[in-house]
Amino acid sequence: MADRTITLLIVDDHPVVRDGLHGMFARAPGFEVLAEAADGREAVALAARLRPDVILMDLRMPGGGGVEAITELGRLGLPSKVLVLTTYDTDSDTIPAIEAGATGYLLKDAPRDELFTAVRAAAEGRTVLSPAIASRLVSRVRSPRGGSLSAREREVIRLVAKGTGNREIAAELFISEATVKTHLTHIYAKLGVKDRAAAVAAAYDRGILG
Repeated sequence: MADRTITLLIVDDHPVVRDGLHGMFARAPGFEVLAEAADGREAVALAARLRPDVILMDLRMPGGGGVEAITELGRLGLPSKVLVLTTYDTDSDTIPAIEAGATGYLLKDAPRDELFTAVRAAAEGRTVLSPAIASRLVSRVRSPRGGSLSAREREVIRLVAKGTGNREIAAELFISEATVKTHLTHIYAKLGVKDRAAAVAAAYDRGILG
């Protein structure tokens, strides 16, 4: 990547953020911003047409979130690398984005030079994580298997135990079906199981469901 220009797609629902990033990369040698998108759906359409090297992706956007867009980009087999750039650093944001296929995850307070370096690394397919995110992920990996379920995960497993389907769970908790599936993935991992029935049985066994 050192001998050619890295092409970019900037995805963020705030025009001022898009303008700022666009201007910053336009002034830096070795980068070209091909387009901007205001939500995940627009990002997928533009990425399919323009094939940028790197997509700078926000996560929480009306009209199509970042995780859903990253998942769709992977399903379509597009070669673009996704570097998440967001203000959110909680596990509920970080883990789904990385599991969906993001190459890297940076916070918006990252210094300019760090962002440039991260984009170059992402273009080469190297994983890039902000120090705070990397530290928390290491701690998560090192923690004993079967960690405690979050409050939302407990809500999901209670509804699963009642025989509620993903669509109905999403409606009940005012979240998307994709988010329900993500919660289930985390529940399975924490409980060491592979399906809904085993998850319910394990939850009863551990006293999560009374």
